[in-house]
Amino acid sequence: MSGNRNVLNELNLIKNDKQILPERRRIISIIKLSQVVLFPDFYHYSDLSQEEACIELEQALRYEIRTCLAFDHRSTAQVDELTDTFLNCLPLIKKKLLTDIQAIYDGDPAAKSKAEVLLCYPGFYATNIYRIAHELYRLSIPYIPRIMSEYAHEKTGIDINPGAVIDEYFCIDHGTGIVIGETATIGHHVKLYQGVTIGAKSFDLDENGNPLKSGKRHPDIGNYVVIYANATILGGNTVVGSHSIIGGNTWLLHSVEEGSKIYYR
Repeated sequence: MSGNRNVLNELNLIKNDKQILPERRRIISIIKLSQVVLFPDFYHYSDLSQEEACIELEQALRYEIRTCLAFDHRSTAQVDELTDTFLNCLPLIKKKLLTDIQAIYDGDPAAKSKAEVLLCYPGFYATNIYRIAHELYRLSIPYIPRIMSEYAHEKTGIDINPGAVIDEYFCIDHGTGIVIGETATIGHHVKLYQGVTIGAKSFDLDENGNPLKSGKRHPDIGNYVVIYANATILGGNTVVGSHSIIGGNTWLLHSVEEGSKIYYR
């Protein structure tokens, strides 16, 4: 028995003194409720209408924001304001998502309709969740955005940190293996193929040799850029100019001017 007790003590070392924890299942339900509110003809959850889903979303979000703030030792005084601010962002989120649907439809000859993009494409599914999570990230709400993005990662193999800033008309083609880091910025009308990494080259370290948790670490991608399969672009100072093409399997650690064509040889 003492051995089992020691194992349990070890397992419980990482513990917050708040007893109510952020709940992954509840946060996934917030994703699904948001999707019903945004696209009620295409997403369904617990047989709720759009209006019913909106009411459920408000209640679930208010509860989970309060829980996550308390778990993070932060004031919960602004829970109502944060909830209302996010709900007021839903029309803007939908506006951006409609441009993403258009970009994927225009960019993929295999797409027979916009409905097919919305129903079938993992790239759009991941972008949909990213745009929801990003607005929560912008409000400095802990845990919820990252759990959302990791759920999308789990479902699609596409890893978009909710802190990344991605403009309209964003097209992910195929998508599996894409990684976009927290401090990346991506302009409008950008198209990414599978396996693309927009990541960090190195990290600033503290006095103990541990990576610092802040600073610009990921590249900036301009407008009308196409990045082909398995290209890797790294570094917080790396800028890919607008109207550039980055070829497949390219390893890019430096900035390139507008209109560049970079290929692996």
